[in-house]
Amino acid sequence: MSKKVAVVAVNPVNGLGLFSYLETFFENKIDYRVFAVYDDVNIRTNSGVALKVDDVIAHLVGKSNEYDALVFACGDAVPVFAQNMDKPYNQMLLQVIKEFGQSGKLLIGHCGAGVFFDMAEVDAGRQVACHPYVKDAVKNGVYSDAPYVVDGTLFTAAEENELHLMLPEVVKALQ
Repeated sequence: MSKKVAVVAVNPVNGLGLFSYLETFFENKIDYRVFAVYDDVNIRTNSGVALKVDDVIAHLVGKSNEYDALVFACGDAVPVFAQNMDKPYNQMLLQVIKEFGQSGKLLIGHCGAGVFFDMAEVDAGRQVACHPYVKDAVKNGVYSDAPYVVDGTLFTAAEENELHLMLPEVVKALQ
């Protein structure tokens, strides 16, 4: 039996990244639920496509025991987070990442995900791949310029263009 995945999607989310995860999960019969890192289920891709997701991040807090993995679907996450750092949904995002990480769940993401895993302090001493523009923000983990890295329970890809390289490893871990 496959595992259950919580996918967190920032607003705006990178459509190519989000849809790569969702299509892979659908094709491999991996159960998932998408949570908006926002106060509403209506979000957009960073190219402007409107999406309605399953739920909001507030309803994922305290629920790591119901899932086997957390996927961070990036978008314009780093600059938008910086502009909205004080918003409750952004604080809940870090809380959820920390909760999943401390529970030993798989943490999967691309682009800025490594930075968010680092801010939640779940990557200490482990390698993370992330977009080269944000590599200097990684303080607890070890930045890798590899297209993707699997280090224990952390699965990170530098950009959405490398997801196709990492996704077979993700599927194997989730089946």
